[in-house]
Amino acid sequence: MMIVPPIPASCVTDFPVRVLLGGILLLTIQAASAAPAAERSWPRLTNAYDAHLQAGLEAQIADSGLGGVVARKRLAIALVDVTDPQKPRVAGVNEHEMMYAASLPKIAILLAAFQKAEDTGEPLSQRSKELLTRMIRNSSNSAATEMSDWVGLEYVAKVLTSDRYKLYDEQDEGGIWVGKAYARRGAWRRDPLGNLSHAASAFEVSRFYYLLVTGRLVSPAASAEMKRMLSRPAINHKFVNGLSLARPGSKVYRKSGTWRTYHSDSALVERDGRAYIAVALCNDSRCGGWLKSLIVRLDNLIFERKMVAQSP
Repeated sequence: MMIVPPIPASCVTDFPVRVLLGGILLLTIQAASAAPAAERSWPRLTNAYDAHLQAGLEAQIADSGLGGVVARKRLAIALVDVTDPQKPRVAGVNEHEMMYAASLPKIAILLAAFQKAEDTGEPLSQRSKELLTRMIRNSSNSAATEMSDWVGLEYVAKVLTSDRYKLYDEQDEGGIWVGKAYARRGAWRRDPLGNLSHAASAFEVSRFYYLLVTGRLVSPAASAEMKRMLSRPAINHKFVNGLSLARPGSKVYRKSGTWRTYHSDSALVERDGRAYIAVALCNDSRCGGWLKSLIVRLDNLIFERKMVAQSP
């Protein structure tokens, strides 16, 4: 609590002076109490698991017929209700398992580019912003390679493993990793735990979005700009396709990935006063269709709707 020293009576004999000093005092107190989002004390998602949401997720998996895929650890899911960011609700299955995630880890290049701009004091150029937007919305490999070359993969790893973000932890359960440019060239360094070039865990990807929602990716302004780049996804499949058909009107901020049998998707979804983060990583030729249906089931959990029977 801020302690304000008493104002001598001699200083407040004139009414205009009293008004002025009162206004200054009020502004000082307001400034002290309205700390930026990045400076607030936010809950840790590891402490925010919700039994009701978890039970619902497990029931939906069983009902969809995906229990066997989950048991074989070929499907990982994280779901976080962030309608009230101060009181997130978390559920997941295999959410700490690292999997090959194709283009999804491009979100790490996005973060590193904004962090480098912050560290150097040199704002991102208009061309860099256009490349980052194309890298995210269109999943452009050429744009991702150009930006990762500019940032440096070693710097990307430094940001991911930093105490500030801890989006990859070699001593714990890994997380998000980019150890190779999105081009035909050798890897710089595969992730130390799984030997994967482009990897992620559903939980750490959900943490990325939670940091975004709460303005803690670099700064509130940078988080807002990154969120803009994640909006209006240009590829209409998986989560985006499922929501556009079943839940029109949803605002989706998203990054996905596809390579052979590996399919991943991640999104912040906002609609009708509610918001949630959904992440799924999958290794099966049928994953694309599964994720299209899965996102509707996850949406139903957040909005507490009953799912109409359908095949996964």
